[in-house]
Amino acid sequence: MNIDFELYRIFYVVANNGNITKASEELNISQPAVTKSIKNLEEQLGGTLFVRTKRGVILTEEGKEFYKYIKQAIEYINNAENKFTDLINLDTGSIRIGISTTLTKEFLLPYLEEFHEKYPKIDIQIDTNVSTELLSKLRNGLLDIVILHMIDKNYSDDIEIIKCKKVTDCFAVNKKYKELIDKEFSINELSNYPLILQPKGSNTRKFLDDFARENNTVLNPTMELAGYTLVVEFTKIGLGIGYVNEDYSKVLFDNKELFKINLKEKIPSRYIGIALSKNHIPNFSTKKLIEIITK
Repeated sequence: MNIDFELYRIFYVVANNGNITKASEELNISQPAVTKSIKNLEEQLGGTLFVRTKRGVILTEEGKEFYKYIKQAIEYINNAENKFTDLINLDTGSIRIGISTTLTKEFLLPYLEEFHEKYPKIDIQIDTNVSTELLSKLRNGLLDIVILHMIDKNYSDDIEIIKCKKVTDCFAVNKKYKELIDKEFSINELSNYPLILQPKGSNTRKFLDDFARENNTVLNPTMELAGYTLVVEFTKIGLGIGYVNEDYSKVLFDNKELFKINLKEKIPSRYIGIALSKNHIPNFSTKKLIEIITK
């Protein structure tokens, strides 16, 4: 049975009002059109839904049973429409973000602040992990978006990458290694000093290892620390030469807490990027956050 949904809606309104005239006013259609629609529905169902009285119309016993289901269906549809409107207007919803602790602090926070001011009812969930794990969760639909330091690689056909901001890395020391500041080193020469790096598995470490390998060097750090912040802090107290980001550490360089090492080989710039799964449609919350980040 393939009955036009509009006939169900007209039936629902007539049953609620118990009056054709009132129903036509609510539906904004003529009384004859309402009457014709009810007759059409009854013919398609093969039974009588209403009995006419001097005061209006009343449901038959079959009509009362039919109304129970139609009422539930209409209310479900109305609730779905209201929910959809809330989601579009960002009056409800959530966004699940995969990102490193470094990028959360150094890149994302200002955008999250703006997003939350505009859409305070959206639940924001942050998952911090290495990029490989976060991308796996993105592919499986467990995250809506991943923000990462991009590396020069193919992220496969199921991942879309949006470039956001160009950043540059460098090696840095504190004043304990001041004699190194005015000299120029190759990355191979630098590998003879105590190095403080992020661990293997992070995009930053892979980017650096690939750069070193291109220059016939293998880096064996004295310390591998989980997170950019620890690398900076250990470098600040003079435990070695740290691999840091120029943008994130600008204040430290300006205040002479850290000093850049002059490297003969130029470390290429890279991008902070947004990763999306092509197999999942981003929700309205995700789209709005991307708009704020990329505007």
